[in-house]
Amino acid sequence: TVLSEKPTTFTITVTSEAGENDETVQTTLKFTYREKYPDETPLYEIVSQENLEDNDVTDIIKLLEQQAEENLGMVMIFTLVSAVQEKLNEIVDQIKTRREEEKKQKEREAEEEEKQRFHGTPVTIENFLNWKAKFDAELLEIKRKKMKEEEQAGKNKLSGKQLFEMDHNLDTSDIQFLEEAGNSVEVDESLFQEMDDLELEDEEDDPDYNPVNLDSD
Repeated sequence: TVLSEKPTTFTITVTSEAGENDETVQTTLKFTYREKYPDETPLYEIVSQENLEDNDVTDIIKLLEQQAEENLGMVMIFTLVSAVQEKLNEIVDQIKTRREEEKKQKEREAEEEEKQRFHGTPVTIENFLNWKAKFDAELLEIKRKKMKEEEQAGKNKLSGKQLFEMDHNLDTSDIQFLEEAGNSVEVDESLFQEMDDLELEDEEDDPDYNPVNLDSD
């Protein structure tokens, strides 16, 4: 795209080949011919870019500088643009490689977590002693809290005298209970027999009965 003729100024948009998921990187270069071009290098700059990191932009500027110096005295715009085109393709490949490595790294981390889940942490003398010291400290703290709670509960427990002083109704509570119950007990007389109906043996009919011998059966 020609921007001006004096001096000659134009832009060229360079796009990489399609990468993973049809993603591309792109940059728009602006060139301005100096009065003695091509015996002088043209002025160049990046006016826009897509999907490029800051370090990628820096690398492209360095590449343009290098290629311009190497081709001094020759028409060089095609050479500069071609170099940038190759650089963008390399960047796409680097992005693909980086993403694949990140994916593999995540898979390795997931596998390691799975192994830890099934196998746990290997027990060594050092980590066992660390665990035991921590466990003993926690157990001691629990015992201290329990003793403190029991001590506090003992202090808060009131004696019978203290309860009576706090509630004077306690001395009449049993009487009220009996009065509410009616102070009566029901008896089922059918469970008992009359004395006359009981068949009791006369002691005189017992052949072993001996009123003289007190030890007799």
